Amino acid sequence: MTLLNTLIPSLSRQSASTQSEGAPDLVQTVKPAYEITETPDVYGVTVYLPGVSKEGLELTAEEGQFRVLGRRAWKQPEGWTAMYRESADAPYELVLTHDNAIDADKIAAELRDGVLRVSLPKHEALKPRKIAVT
Repeated sequence: MTLLNTLIPSLSRQSASTQSEGAPDLVQTVKPAYEITETPDVYGVTVYLPGVSKEGLELTAEEGQFRVLGRRAWKQPEGWTAMYRESADAPYELVLTHDNAIDADKIAAELRDGVLRVSLPKHEALKPRKIAVT
């Protein structure tokens, strides 16, 4: 069992590519840095996507997974040669799997200065409840 599964058992990491395995036009992606937090009501995901604007961002919540795809808007000028580059000029992709504990209709996201903050609310059935004893 990984450390992430120990801390947050319903979210786990999964490597991702933008097309199916074995496809001839496989696009290389970069896994962005991210953090996951948990409260009794919601999972919080912070993803660092430098150079990505709202127009280049795609979030999808499907059965059992949450996916972030970010494409940078910057294009290399014609005739320009980079001497050094800290990051690859590839789209970001992050796929988090979960055990369907997320209420997809209530997901909220905000992108500001290359930092994406996503709120993944838990289903009502999974939230802790007090039980009155009579």
